[in-house]
Amino acid sequence: MGMWVGYGRKARRCYGFDEISLVPGEVTIDPEDVDISWEIGGRRYAIPIIAAAMDGVVDVRFAIEMGRLGGLAVLNLEGIQTRYEHPEQLLEKIAQASAEEATELVQNIYSEPIKEELIVKRIKEIKKAGVPAIVSAIPQRAERFGKIAEEAGADIFVVQATVTTVRHISSQYKPLDFHKFCHQMNIPVIIGNCVSYKTALELLDTGASALLVGIGPGAACTTRGVLGIGVPQVTAICDCAAARDFYYRQKGKYIPIIADGGMVRGGDICKAFACGADAVMVGSAFARAKEAPGRGYHWGMATPHINLPRGTRIYVGTTGSLKEILFGPAHLDDGSQNLIGALKTSMGNVGAKNIREMQLAEIIIAPSIQTEGKIFQSAQRLGMWK
Repeated sequence: MGMWVGYGRKARRCYGFDEISLVPGEVTIDPEDVDISWEIGGRRYAIPIIAAAMDGVVDVRFAIEMGRLGGLAVLNLEGIQTRYEHPEQLLEKIAQASAEEATELVQNIYSEPIKEELIVKRIKEIKKAGVPAIVSAIPQRAERFGKIAEEAGADIFVVQATVTTVRHISSQYKPLDFHKFCHQMNIPVIIGNCVSYKTALELLDTGASALLVGIGPGAACTTRGVLGIGVPQVTAICDCAAARDFYYRQKGKYIPIIADGGMVRGGDICKAFACGADAVMVGSAFARAKEAPGRGYHWGMATPHINLPRGTRIYVGTTGSLKEILFGPAHLDDGSQNLIGALKTSMGNVGAKNIREMQLAEIIIAPSIQTEGKIFQSAQRLGMWK
């Protein structure tokens, strides 16, 4: 399997969203009749799109609004919201900084210690509004923060790192025992991120309630440039979905996978589900919401790393309300608004009544799908070419 890239060296061809297309089905369905709900930890949610745990995207206000609209938003327990009692001034500074100043400023702001009392406060603020509270931390802090979050009333805990494996080796600290952690927690645990079949299979066996799939595809992420690692999302999702399905056949337990990153428009999200995702996690699409705390700016979770930043601050602008981005009406012609409408319409056109059927949609390799017949859009920077 694979092609020769040098003497005695083969490489597998992998694919990203821009290289594939979905084929319409023989039967079509009214978009209003499709079911886009998904399940995690025995609970069903109406919207299979999750807002990523990034400080330019999710704060308490955003999490509450997302919850009221039927979705989930993950609050980063290692971000500005848990380091500062009143983070508004810091967010304004980040928005006002020049491109040359941004990374160093973010590094300095994130040098403030995390305050455990603020973890409790933020979770209680979200829960007080009557919506789910979902929070995240890196593996090194998961045991401590997981207990605090659970006691504060969190509904789901996310353990997230650039690359996550069950068998992590370190001489500097004790690696997290995922099996022990997942079974000690009394709330669902989502683990990420991974991109390969074997790693996904091992993570599925820890007791996790879901897996995050994606390394480096995010709009603000520079991991692929800094570290040279990553797998294009189409191939990553397909490989991890295959692991999920094999695990289900072997153990009788279905554990959803969540495509994380690389989805800018509705079409990308539709393709992610067709590749096998049960839900998707997006950042930049929601950073454009009026409710987002980033003021039109968006930066990756690893941007503040003091020694080796693997993210950057980007400007995405503020284009509409969260409700418009999710449900429309769309005021832009580039596919960045009414994401739910796009998903339902795509499912209807391929003949999928629900997400599980969407995962069976026919996929073709189509390298010209973004350019064929689009010369005027390209020349005028309209629609797909904005």
